[in-house]
Amino acid sequence: MHKYFPALLSLLILFFPLFAQEIGEPKNIQLQVDKIDRDALVFFPPKSNTSAPVVFVFHGHGGTAKGASKSFAIEKHWPSAIVVYMQGLNTPGILTDPEGKKTGWQHKLGEQNDRDLKFFDALLSHLRKEFKIDDNKIYCTGHSNGGGFTYTLWQTRGDVFAAVAPCASFAVKFDAMPKPCIHFAGENDMLVKFVWQEKTIERVKEINGCESAGKDWAKYCTLYPSSKSAPLVVCIHPGTHQFPDFAPELMVKFFQSHTKPAAVK
Repeated sequence: MHKYFPALLSLLILFFPLFAQEIGEPKNIQLQVDKIDRDALVFFPPKSNTSAPVVFVFHGHGGTAKGASKSFAIEKHWPSAIVVYMQGLNTPGILTDPEGKKTGWQHKLGEQNDRDLKFFDALLSHLRKEFKIDDNKIYCTGHSNGGGFTYTLWQTRGDVFAAVAPCASFAVKFDAMPKPCIHFAGENDMLVKFVWQEKTIERVKEINGCESAGKDWAKYCTLYPSSKSAPLVVCIHPGTHQFPDFAPELMVKFFQSHTKPAAVK
């Protein structure tokens, strides 16, 4: 062993926690959209010469970007990606909070003057201008109301994403372009009824041209191959409406296996 190795090792051990803390430090990005200040908590990977994937994450009704960053923690499973936790505004809920005293997202196109779609557009434009991102590797996910907004984004901004991952959510009169999707649903979800989610899942199968028979993909998860290069993975777990702690790792696994085809010039 080289005589300086022990000393060098000691220095690495001493400074590694500081380095790890530095690369995990989130940045708050604030943009003004229609004269309203909008915020997002963003985790950036260490500097690299390669373009980074981007994952947009949407909290549930009454949630926060900070709370979503703790429950999803996508950056821990995909440290080379830019992970964006967007913050919703007070929004009337469909199932709870009809007066809109809690934070959330618009439920469909045209609602709330499309303020959340405009926020997404503005933030994506900002990221494209200020950072090196991979336009063929942009993804989104969300839980509950955030999962519903994920479906809204798929329906209205489908050409942006390589894949999506809604959780504990459903879509009404859903129509969109085929897109790789992984959906998480709790069999005992008493808020967003499992039967509602099943109807949305069947609609996605139809849109994506999925085979009727699926095959095991992971625990609780079934993969339905697609004739349109848009497979669907359905993860039905025995839980309730609560966000499942095993979901983020599977989301990342699914995202990493799908890249949007490059545009033909």
